Amino acid sequence: MRLAALLLALGPATQRQSPAAWTVTPPSPTVGDTIRLERTFSLPAGWRVRPGRLEASEQVEPLEDARVVPDGSDWVVRYIVVAWAPGVQHVAVPPVWRLGARGEADSVPGGTATFTVASVIPDSVNAPQPKPALTPIRAEQRAFFPLFVALLVAGSSLSAAIWWRRRPVRVPPAPPASRPAAAMSDERWLQIGEPKAVAARAAGMLRTVLARVVPEAHGGLSTAECLAVAKKHRPAPQFAQLEVVLGALDAVAFGSGAAADVATLAQRARMLAQELKPQERKPVGANA
Repeated sequence: MRLAALLLALGPATQRQSPAAWTVTPPSPTVGDTIRLERTFSLPAGWRVRPGRLEASEQVEPLEDARVVPDGSDWVVRYIVVAWAPGVQHVAVPPVWRLGARGEADSVPGGTATFTVASVIPDSVNAPQPKPALTPIRAEQRAFFPLFVALLVAGSSLSAAIWWRRRPVRVPPAPPASRPAAAMSDERWLQIGEPKAVAARAAGMLRTVLARVVPEAHGGLSTAECLAVAKKHRPAPQFAQLEVVLGALDAVAFGSGAAADVATLAQRARMLAQELKPQERKPVGANA
């Protein structure tokens, strides 16, 4: 009973489909045209088709594998072929397999697709025959001058490239040393109304010379601290001049000595700096 029920259930699904004709598109192809062969298969729900591989012949050749395109509840099997010879062509299509959802399998004969291929050669040509390929056209005499010129150009290019790689490296000349800008004179600073700049420059020059003579009186000290250190290392007359000049220059630089003669103070500061510089010792026997 179970076997009979199974056969009754599978009967409609496995019943062979009656052969149907293949549709040819375009209906009147010519030699070399792309031809589409199609056939529609109606299957139960859950079933699908698997087309076979179309073999190539001297007259008809497939361009690609078969395609299966769904069309609603049906399936369309499509072959793309090309015909190389005119006349009526009969293409034997391989069987198409129908596969069920529960592993059922059944095959449907592919049948034969028949279509007529028109020739692309006009009817005015009687008994056309394919012509063989032409033999290469070569000159009877071969000129060696172009080859000589090509070799000469190649050799010259190679020599130029080697020379260019081995050329001496040119060292660019050093840029001229920039000359320091000339210092503005005290008179120019005073003419434009900058006495504080003159006083600050003179005090800085004197403090620099003093720091070279007395390292303890460095530039990090204030004027009062610098004078206190200088008092221990310099003679009393020289220290008195330092105290007067540096005090007056600081008064001008900080705006409390505007009535002082800044030019005279700057001149005294340069003279005092010359006195503070240590005198160079002449080597023994230099006057001999």
